[in-house]
Amino acid sequence: MVGRPAPFTSLYAGGGMVCAVDHLAAQAGLAMLRSGGSAADAAVATSAVLAVTTQHMCGMGGDLFALVHEPGVIAPAVLNASGRAGSGADPDRLRRDGHRLMPPSGDVRAVTMPGCVDGWLALHGRFGRLPLAAVLAPARGYATDGFPAAPILSWVASMVAHLPGGSDFAAATHPGAVVRRPGVARCLDAVVAAGRDGFYGGEFGAGLLEVGAGEFTTEDLARDNADWVEPLGLDVWGRRLWTVPPNSQGYLTLAGAWIAAGLALPADTEDPLWAHFTVEAARQAAYDRVEVLHEGADGPSLLDEGRLGPRRAEVRADRAADLGDGYGPGGTISLCVVDTDRMGVSLIQSNAGGFGANIAEPSTGVFLQNRGIGFSLEPGHPAEYRPGRRPPHTLAPALVTAPDGRLDAVLGTMGGDSQPQILLQLLARVLGAGESIGAAVAAPRWALSNAGGGGGFSTWAERGRVQVELEPAAPPGWSPGLTERGHRVRVTDGNYGHAHMIAVRADHLEGASDPRALSGAAAAY
Repeated sequence: MVGRPAPFTSLYAGGGMVCAVDHLAAQAGLAMLRSGGSAADAAVATSAVLAVTTQHMCGMGGDLFALVHEPGVIAPAVLNASGRAGSGADPDRLRRDGHRLMPPSGDVRAVTMPGCVDGWLALHGRFGRLPLAAVLAPARGYATDGFPAAPILSWVASMVAHLPGGSDFAAATHPGAVVRRPGVARCLDAVVAAGRDGFYGGEFGAGLLEVGAGEFTTEDLARDNADWVEPLGLDVWGRRLWTVPPNSQGYLTLAGAWIAAGLALPADTEDPLWAHFTVEAARQAAYDRVEVLHEGADGPSLLDEGRLGPRRAEVRADRAADLGDGYGPGGTISLCVVDTDRMGVSLIQSNAGGFGANIAEPSTGVFLQNRGIGFSLEPGHPAEYRPGRRPPHTLAPALVTAPDGRLDAVLGTMGGDSQPQILLQLLARVLGAGESIGAAVAAPRWALSNAGGGGGFSTWAERGRVQVELEPAAPPGWSPGLTERGHRVRVTDGNYGHAHMIAVRADHLEGASDPRALSGAAAAY
């Protein structure tokens, strides 16, 4: 392959496995499995450590989604732990202030109620085996005693170290520097001692009310953000693909895969036609995302073959479809766990963009997500910024089962709007082209961006008018091959996700952690 990096970790194991963007978190999850814990225990332990060590991507001030495969159960359990706009949400006030779009940073109105802790408690409460104190102990240990700053954290810590609540990160001056987070340790202790009320009704909650200055109320804090919802499923490449329903954009992964599976994808994934077909599948699946994705959207109707069939029929081998007028960093982690019983968890946790809204609850140092950027300020839009509403969400974990219902794979990635595009490429490589997990995770990628700019959360603002971004290590034929077909192409070092995937084979697990994370790991026994 051309310029393809080796996976940071690619493992084959017979026991359990954990994949995460931070090796400390992966090892914490593995310790739960070795102690007799379930995949859910391991997922919560891993997620909690990431909330300590990886605040630049996720944290207790963000949201969480998870898919859980139970052995012997056909459909996965699906957890939506995404927060809602506060009772003070007022779109008219934002419009009077001159905003046409939700403010992305530095404005508490972009903050939605954090759902992460509710998600941990719901996942552990339903599927956990170990005491919660044991599950959260590794995270508390790193928060109290310190952890070595990962390379990416050391590069970005100075952006927030001067902010109220950001002083923990003043120590992260270089990779390996020891960072301590005593406020987060207190939050973890409070959760162990008093459950959700220890967090939402305690020190953090009181600080959130003060920072919110009327955006949130005690009633908002009292409302549980974790809901068990019905999964979305679709048969593709001889498997059943599963994801989270709206308000998640996960339906785009399934729709894109279904469209791609019906095209004549070349067996050689370096062929420019392979790139063109997968790009076109993603575009056809998602060009109307802004209009159709909201909390009340009907997920099954978005995946109806009567809707997707005509879109597949529009894909041509020789040119890009005209879906508009012509062609004119992310703050998320995913993790995957499979235990010895073959329970599988795909969990994704996020601040939205980087350190979220760049606003921390100052007492605990927990940074708040800016997930409200998913709302619309168009009057009457079904996703309009309103009290109690969940915004359209980029988080899109995925799970794959075999025809007999057994677990086949769990996968997920960070990457904002590009998450379904990255997962589509992994699925097309592993299920369609038969590549190994390690090769697929490490392979060069493409990602779509708004041709007019605007960052990783505005890809579909102009419907199909997008730009195809390629990693510098992409096969040499991709750029000219896509350009000849009418795509606007740019080769750039951008955000191509930190993906993880674990597949269940006949007598072992095969998994890989993304080399792009620099400090990630796949841990197994």
